[in-house]
Amino acid sequence: MEKLRRVVNKIAYTAPLSRNLSKLSPLQCSLLPLLFLSSSFYTIALSLRNFLYRRRLFHQHRLPVPVISVGNITWGGNGKTPMVEVMALWMANSGISPLILSRGYAGGDEAKMLHRRLVGRSAKIGMGANRAATAAQFFERYGYMDPGPATFLKRLCIDQTMGSHLDADKIGVVILDDGMQHRSLWRDLEIVMVNGLMPWGNCHLLPLGPLREPLTALRRADVVIVHHADLVLEQNLKDVELMMREIKESLPIFFTKMAPSHFLEMGNIDSKMPLRSVCDKVVLCISAIGFANAFVQAIERLGALYVDRLDFSDHHLFQAKDVEVIRMRLGELQDKFGLKPVVSVTEKDYDRDPEILKNLDPFQVLILCSNLQFITRDGCSEDGFKKLVKQILEVKL
Repeated sequence: MEKLRRVVNKIAYTAPLSRNLSKLSPLQCSLLPLLFLSSSFYTIALSLRNFLYRRRLFHQHRLPVPVISVGNITWGGNGKTPMVEVMALWMANSGISPLILSRGYAGGDEAKMLHRRLVGRSAKIGMGANRAATAAQFFERYGYMDPGPATFLKRLCIDQTMGSHLDADKIGVVILDDGMQHRSLWRDLEIVMVNGLMPWGNCHLLPLGPLREPLTALRRADVVIVHHADLVLEQNLKDVELMMREIKESLPIFFTKMAPSHFLEMGNIDSKMPLRSVCDKVVLCISAIGFANAFVQAIERLGALYVDRLDFSDHHLFQAKDVEVIRMRLGELQDKFGLKPVVSVTEKDYDRDPEILKNLDPFQVLILCSNLQFITRDGCSEDGFKKLVKQILEVKL
């Protein structure tokens, strides 16, 4: 199954597909008819579903507090979860207790990471496919703030040091992690994340391509965030902007990056290690995330002597056989360089199953910790983003 996922992923990001068939393996070419047929059925089903929502024949459940959705129109690697954390911290620091609703896919690795990073905050995290039912359980347990828009907007501070309220434990806002396609819940703000390095892949819908919806779905977005913008050539950024503005001319667009802050060491997770810990070392990057290139480039930028990589499909649960493959690669690197290599993983990989990574002992395993940061570009900044969000919510609420 893991091999098949890699094969399909290669097809999805071969663009344009029609001009690059010669780059595909015989196995990949043999899958094209099936993937094309499946993509056609998916397109029909999606079009019907969206039509029924537009005609209000499918009901959208309204929650008693404002709802902010953070999602995307392609699979994986778009920075959704780091953006959810940014929004949750902003709300919590404003004295508005956020409830993050996650589908809990693949054991809830994203939710586990959010829970660890938001410890000590008023944020709450609920997992489940039926997000309306999950929200109802949390509302019953914790209660919720006065749903009046004036109360919410009054507390929503641009200056994060101002938030301090007595009833902060009551839920004041719901944040949907990966919520764009979860249309059964009404949302007051739609934030769409776009991977600046590989925005649309081959421009086909699933499973032939990475698109979960056509690009025209961007019309539903209130704000778009182009992620990994620091790794993208200026002209490519302009091309992405132009394409999106052709779909929705008035679309506000902001830019973000992942900024490494420190490492955590397996076996000593409470102690932070400096980024220079990998300087002049041989590093093997292990990841099962949506877009591993940005992670690998981050390690390379930290001054590693040599960086190798083993990529697995997004949300992959590491097995004993994977550990053997990793140990074999580590042995090869040690023989080649005469140095004991270091393993580096992402936080999401660690939180998915920290126990399995302990089997890599005696090799050192470092967990790269990063924070999402806004990039000031063309007058767009983090403060500008927050002001815009508040303005949009003032109108919609």
